[in-house]
Amino acid sequence: MSLKSCTATAALLTALALAPVAAMADQPGSDVAVPPFYQDVMKMKPDGKLGQIIKQEKIDTPIAGAQAWRIAYISSDLNDVPTISTGLVVAPTGEAPAGGRPMIIWSHGTTGNAQSCGPSQVENPARLLNEYYLVNGNSWTDYGLPNVEEFIKEGYVVVGTDYQGLGGGGRHQYAVAKTNGRDAINAARAAGSMTETGAGKTTVMIGWSQGAGSTLGASQGDYVAKQGTAYDGIDLVGLVAMAMPDLAMYAPDKLDEAGATKMIHDFAAAWSVNSFEFAHMAMNLWGTQAAFPDKLKLSDVFTDDGAKALDETFANKCVHVASDTINFNYGQNYKSLMRPEPQNAVAWANAIVAGSVDNTVKPIAPVLILYGDKDTAMPPVMGAYYRTKICALGGNVTRIQLPGDQNHFTTPTVSVPFYMPWIRDRVAGKPAPDGCAAN
Repeated sequence: MSLKSCTATAALLTALALAPVAAMADQPGSDVAVPPFYQDVMKMKPDGKLGQIIKQEKIDTPIAGAQAWRIAYISSDLNDVPTISTGLVVAPTGEAPAGGRPMIIWSHGTTGNAQSCGPSQVENPARLLNEYYLVNGNSWTDYGLPNVEEFIKEGYVVVGTDYQGLGGGGRHQYAVAKTNGRDAINAARAAGSMTETGAGKTTVMIGWSQGAGSTLGASQGDYVAKQGTAYDGIDLVGLVAMAMPDLAMYAPDKLDEAGATKMIHDFAAAWSVNSFEFAHMAMNLWGTQAAFPDKLKLSDVFTDDGAKALDETFANKCVHVASDTINFNYGQNYKSLMRPEPQNAVAWANAIVAGSVDNTVKPIAPVLILYGDKDTAMPPVMGAYYRTKICALGGNVTRIQLPGDQNHFTTPTVSVPFYMPWIRDRVAGKPAPDGCAAN
């Protein structure tokens, strides 16, 4: 190929990367292929009670003694705007005990922002957690449920939310912890409303990465205590957060223009050491804008061309492919997609804090934080900061460093021996040890 041809090809690739897609403004991901179940759901309106199932289908599962379903249900975001979320329910077969089976709510880690990124969409999703990055990973994405075989053997109902925007229509509010947490709570309401599951009220929530934010985003009691839902009275007795985020730690003492601008700079710098982490940071801002569409524009923090390219990328591709797209098209110049100075900084800073884990309110239940010392995706300092803040409020937060050199992606498997006995004790009604008493 001639130099002239190479130059023309490069120009074409750049133009394609930057080209806007008109349909994305109203219905991002509307052209993304999803299975028929989700095609039907995306045409529905979010009318009904919180947790009300609007579509379900029974699916196969390789787990002995278990039955499974895909579900779509009514949820709402942090602004109380009704939404539709999809997810997965796995329950033991046979007659449930008196009082019903305890429930485990699973909040998954980052899969992406497009409609096709919901973990329940993969073929045969009702199985043990599968991680893309691990050697034994067998898919292009993370899917499945953590330690689900043991949970089923011990008589638990396990429900995993996809979160809104990952198969149910609308823009996914990625890493907006309070919205993701509400999706998880409503998933439990949905599973509890199904007579087939035999679910009771006692519930433990467990999440990893984005899902750890979801877990702690659901930790305030007012939303859990709402009446008139599809399944009132959920008793949330424990919260397990693996590799947790706390984006509110970036907030300055004073959120004026100078403080907000510094916050955006610090947040972007901390998450832009490579194109992979930059993709997560940009996805986060994309999700924050989705939560506050009347107050924020992507072009406030990204260049006009950058905003168009990232919007199209995230609306069409899941996280690993989106990261590859950024790396392919921009290489080491990915930071050029951002404005040197953010616009509308105060609104952005307030939105990030509003959607983040709330470290100013005592959680409704004891918290267990598990982390690896080599986690660079969710630096352990976030969990330490959260624990300090919550302990000062009279909360109960136990924080455990996992043995060995554990990174972000080894955390879920290595955490199992630590969270299983802790969950059993919470379900049994035993008081949690005082996690704030340790140094």
